[in-house]
Amino acid sequence: MREIKFIDVGEGIIEGHIQKWLFKDGDKIKEDEPVVQIETDKAVVNLPSPVSGVLRINIQENTTVKVGATLAYVLDESEASSFAPPRETAAQQPKREAMQEQQNATSVPKAVLAPAEDIIATPSVRRMARNSNLDITKIRGTGPNGRITEGDVVAAAGKEGVHAHQQMESKTGHIDVVSKSLEVSHASEIERVPMSQTRKAIARNMEASWTIPRASHMELINATSLFRIVSKEKEKAKTQLGVHLTFMPFVIKATVEALKENPTFNASYDKDRQEIIVKRYYNIGLATETQDGLKVMVIKEADKKSIVQIAREIDALAEKFRNNTATLEDMRDSTFTITNIGSLGGGFLSVPMINYPEVAILGVHLIKDWAGVDEEMVKIQKILPVSVSFDHRVVDGAEAVHFTNSLKRYLEDAEFLEML
Repeated sequence: MREIKFIDVGEGIIEGHIQKWLFKDGDKIKEDEPVVQIETDKAVVNLPSPVSGVLRINIQENTTVKVGATLAYVLDESEASSFAPPRETAAQQPKREAMQEQQNATSVPKAVLAPAEDIIATPSVRRMARNSNLDITKIRGTGPNGRITEGDVVAAAGKEGVHAHQQMESKTGHIDVVSKSLEVSHASEIERVPMSQTRKAIARNMEASWTIPRASHMELINATSLFRIVSKEKEKAKTQLGVHLTFMPFVIKATVEALKENPTFNASYDKDRQEIIVKRYYNIGLATETQDGLKVMVIKEADKKSIVQIAREIDALAEKFRNNTATLEDMRDSTFTITNIGSLGGGFLSVPMINYPEVAILGVHLIKDWAGVDEEMVKIQKILPVSVSFDHRVVDGAEAVHFTNSLKRYLEDAEFLEML
């Protein structure tokens, strides 16, 4: 008998949601054959069987499991007829953990009594707790082996803030009582929607992003040449190469050139060592809307690929996201992210959230017809609004202007665009 466990797939993932079993209980399966789909923070992972045999499912679909949980057993035929699952199945694990969490809410966990040096947490997380005036021994860790993460500190700080706010309000009013009474009176009109694994990950990432001291810079780019070139080449790319050509591959290539001229934008910040980690490779993340939330596809080594190659890769990755077959590899190791707000058809300018732990993010908006002066004549121009949100610990406003000016110069240069 062999177990099929929810293995550690990396990227700090600690739990997953059983989305679909690809075989029924009692089916014969082959070694290395995918048998179950697990939705994680980042992607849907297909787990294979370690051996051939008869599948006995231990945890049903639509169940959240922790890393290490036994999802199923693979038996040979002689074992299958007399197999009995363990007394406490892994399917009961969420109920047991829920009971434990309820107990923890009303009692002091052992970790509270442990000295701070015995807590599993990085120096930056400990510093973050100190700066938030939090006792790290009282923070429950959600990371592997109880490790305390930045998200845990942010969540604890939020709870402390709410508690302090409620105490203050109790002196002058009764907000908490009113809130609860209103919820009861509207009980039939309220829906509690469980967050998906992706939405939970987005929430944690946004909390981490919000800790970044950020600033923004905005610019208007004359995209008339870009619009002309894409319009001219679009039909040819479709009929001759089978590629859906958009503005985005050109924006990606121009962004790479701007990053080369302004390398601190292609970086991350190491808080522990107070160092800027400048990347000499260019993996461009592209924020993508999916059914269960925003995800980031990554165009690896974008500096080494042509416009057609990037366009083809965007198509292929978009298809994976639509079919829910994107892998962790498709979404990891970005060095700089672009969010294409214009593709949704609305908005003028926005302030996008930085894709932590990157230094900056570029927001690309909808191209519109504007009146502009060209050779002392008023002409209709195609104007592309862009915005850059950046980590002010790493780069200053002047550097953001230099970066945006570089991007503007490349996107307005017809000769540069036609050479790509």
